[in-house]
Amino acid sequence: MLHTTSNAPSENPRMLERAIGHQIRVMRRERDLSVADLGAAAGISHGMISKMENGQISPSLASINAVASALNVPITALFSAFEESRDCSYVKNGQGVVIERRGTKVGHIYELLGAGLRGEIVLEPYLITLEEDAEPYTGFRHSGVEFIYMLSGEVSYRHADQDYHLRPGDAMLFDPQALHGPAKLIKTPMTYLSVVVYAQY
Repeated sequence: MLHTTSNAPSENPRMLERAIGHQIRVMRRERDLSVADLGAAAGISHGMISKMENGQISPSLASINAVASALNVPITALFSAFEESRDCSYVKNGQGVVIERRGTKVGHIYELLGAGLRGEIVLEPYLITLEEDAEPYTGFRHSGVEFIYMLSGEVSYRHADQDYHLRPGDAMLFDPQALHGPAKLIKTPMTYLSVVVYAQY
């Protein structure tokens, strides 16, 4: 097995089964078939069909082929959802989308470096610039997890009731549900990378 420096799982262990199950359910409903109807046509119990649709089992190729035949589609059609291309967001230097985040103050520039990936979580990477006329603001609060990496300048960054003196190369990983933000701008202009991760609802 190829190991990386990340602790993230390499793949959802049931991703293939869920993708196949999703396709079976969609195609069954398109044909106005009940689970029992499809099971009878494929020669498989309706309980097994239900488990296949919910991604609860790893069906044999024989079972997948039987279901494909009952649905009158090639077996490859049941793998189409799993074989969809993976998303990628590419932003050239200086071409991130400058946005107004809630609570953004004068002199705080947020450049969104990527967006639009599908999945169960949302990841928002920002390049944040605090200009010379920027003002401190410690009222940010939101769900998820946030990571900050200091690129230039110096700032006293507050999280909850603790202040952290950040210089280039310093990093923070924190719960953003506590009040947070730059409490004292020590050396401006300054830039830091902020990555916010939260669940997709």
